Amino acid sequence: MTTEAPATAFESGRRFDIVDELTPEQVQEVLALIASAAETDGMQAVSEQGRLQLRGGRREGIRHFLLTVSGRLVGYAQLEDTDPVEAPAAELVVDPTQRGRGHGRALGSALLTQSGKRLRVWAHGGKSAARHLAQVLGLTLFRELRQLRRPLTPLDIPEPAVSPGIRIRTFVPGQDDAAWLAVNAAAFAHHPEQGALAQRDLDDRKAEPWFDPKGFFLAERESDGALLGFHWTKVHAEEQLGEVYVLGISPDAQGMGLGKALTAIGLRHLAAQGLPVAMLYVDADNTAALRVYEGMGFTTHEVDLMYRTET
Repeated sequence: MTTEAPATAFESGRRFDIVDELTPEQVQEVLALIASAAETDGMQAVSEQGRLQLRGGRREGIRHFLLTVSGRLVGYAQLEDTDPVEAPAAELVVDPTQRGRGHGRALGSALLTQSGKRLRVWAHGGKSAARHLAQVLGLTLFRELRQLRRPLTPLDIPEPAVSPGIRIRTFVPGQDDAAWLAVNAAAFAHHPEQGALAQRDLDDRKAEPWFDPKGFFLAERESDGALLGFHWTKVHAEEQLGEVYVLGISPDAQGMGLGKALTAIGLRHLAAQGLPVAMLYVDADNTAALRVYEGMGFTTHEVDLMYRTET
């Protein structure tokens, strides 16, 4: 379905197409726009999840907003309405050469309209322009996601200590999918994005060039093979960054020291790849996790902010 906004709502030549599925040509246009903005801004305006959801056809609850001027793509937004409780979440990006012309506000207004004025919007990097746009749209700060970093040389952390009866091994694609999805959902039941990952989301990530099961560590109970926790690492080859991509512990295995041990194992793996720096994301209100990571030498590098409507 394609929707064109009324001509009276926008400047001459500005058009909105709101679609449930992008053509291959549109996908490439949007990815090029995101890449151009990232080069200017020094960060991605659309998250990895959002970029994955561009491809592979229609996805339930996902809508794409294409803003063009005289046929040229100048802005893109994605609206994800998959959470049964939370308001729909959005990300948006405007061509760096076309900023200051009201395109961001037009995208934001369209998102508000399509979501029924019940909306959450990410502002990656917390840039002043994004904060201003949120204010103009009547949104208030709701969530702060911190990116932490630490050097991997020297790797001055203690040798990982794993409790007796627990073994560490690496992920086997296909064999471990269902068990990992179940533990991930349980570990992140409070997390609207990570906890909702399904098989298609895992398959998307396994198909990415960066995926390496040798950097995906599982902790399991030796007696019955039950999965207790995991540390999935990721290598950003171009930036020469290692990432604590996802670290999760089953609620039944809390208090066993697995989080710290798995973190250390993953960091040692990343350091062995010759990477100079490690990074991770953590919510600012997750004080327990922040204490653990800061105790392991991580410090705040930048922040992503989420704004939402009051309703």
